[in-house]
Amino acid sequence: MPDPVRAAAVRAVLIMSLTLIQAVVAFLCTLAGSWLAFPMILSGVASTVVATWSVLDVWVTRQVWNQRHGVVSVPSSTARRMRRERRRARAAAKAQARRDSRIRRRGAGGLSRA
Repeated sequence: MPDPVRAAAVRAVLIMSLTLIQAVVAFLCTLAGSWLAFPMILSGVASTVVATWSVLDVWVTRQVWNQRHGVVSVPSSTARRMRRERRRARAAAKAQARRDSRIRRRGAGGLSRA
């Protein structure tokens, strides 16, 4: 998940959890007959609107990211094969570098001295 989408998702989860906590507190205040019940219910309605907006923000952020940066639609089997080829190429390059360094350590003029 890209960073902007992750940030929006984390924000949405925090807002939704606070909204749920607020709803429980409003319910308990209503059961207890507290004067705080009515303001808590009003703020709970406002929090529900904000939570809905934050979930929509995640969806819109994800759509915008996909539109700007494209979706990687390479099947995993193709990706695996490409990784395997890159790994083989790196291993071959590393082996070639080791061979070259061994040749250099032996000395360039070893055969002509005989």
